[in-house]
Amino acid sequence: MLKERKTTNILLLIIVIPIVFYLLKVLSFIFIPLVFAMFIALLFLPIMRGLSKRKVPKVVSIIIVFLLISCGLAVGIELIKLSSKQILSSDTTFFTDAEVKLNQATVYLENTFGLVINRDKSLISQFVKKENIGTTVGFLNKFLTGVLMTVFFVVLLLAESINMHDVLNKVVLKQKRTSLLTYSKIQKELNTFIKVKFLVSFLTGVGTGLACYFFDVSFPIFWGLFAFVINFVQMVGSFIAVLSLSVFAFIELDPTSILFFFILVISGVQVLFGAILEPIFMGKSFKINVITVLIMLMFWGFLWGIPGLIMAIPITVFLKIIFEQFPSTKQISDLIS
Repeated sequence: MLKERKTTNILLLIIVIPIVFYLLKVLSFIFIPLVFAMFIALLFLPIMRGLSKRKVPKVVSIIIVFLLISCGLAVGIELIKLSSKQILSSDTTFFTDAEVKLNQATVYLENTFGLVINRDKSLISQFVKKENIGTTVGFLNKFLTGVLMTVFFVVLLLAESINMHDVLNKVVLKQKRTSLLTYSKIQKELNTFIKVKFLVSFLTGVGTGLACYFFDVSFPIFWGLFAFVINFVQMVGSFIAVLSLSVFAFIELDPTSILFFFILVISGVQVLFGAILEPIFMGKSFKINVITVLIMLMFWGFLWGIPGLIMAIPITVFLKIIFEQFPSTKQISDLIS
């Protein structure tokens, strides 16, 4: 009887898991803002509790939190405006130089590897097509909808209209004391992760921007912002930032020792903050093996795209803590570590 029940549970699990993943994919327009809102709420819950101890009404506390978020967004928007002004006010020789160097690279590839590349049109103009405008408008529409839904969920979570502790207790753990301890651990560790990741990304952005400024690479503010944002994608973000900036610098700078030292400096910035300081700040709780990180990045990237890449590691930490609570899944938690 026990063996039959175990077999039935395994079969049900095999059926249920694909359905859950399918729903996560189909209903991503709800789940992505909800998960983002959870992380934002976790970051500001200590402030909410501090204000609550001082007898500040909950509505006022939520307004204060949103003012803090708005100030951060205002700074980000101003930096975007500055970088946009830099790009628009610059001369157009960059595109001419880019065309020349890309053509040189094309000739090299054709002569060395025998590749046949269509050069009837400008290589740069091939990336700028009219149909891309509709795609951009569609992306902006989805982005704004996602932002509004995220704001809505943040309000619900901060007001505790959605109580994550109750959800954890009733749906997953079903033990009040265990669920309380687990929720506290999740809140503490994810809060640490978000703070450290933000700080490391900020320092990486500043370091990259300063490197561009000192080596006279155009648009240092833009590249600093780019490094800051892309650094939230674990492992892959650093590689993309260095590669993109190296290609840009290759077009702008002569291929001399200056270019080599510039690439060395921006790589050093990524290694210093991402590979050395970040693990020190994170502590032992966030030791996740490289294979797990890559698998989770691929899985959540496939499921939710760019938001999935950003949220892959926090979700993994969340699952790791949950798996630790059950003897039957503790081995999975150990495997993740």
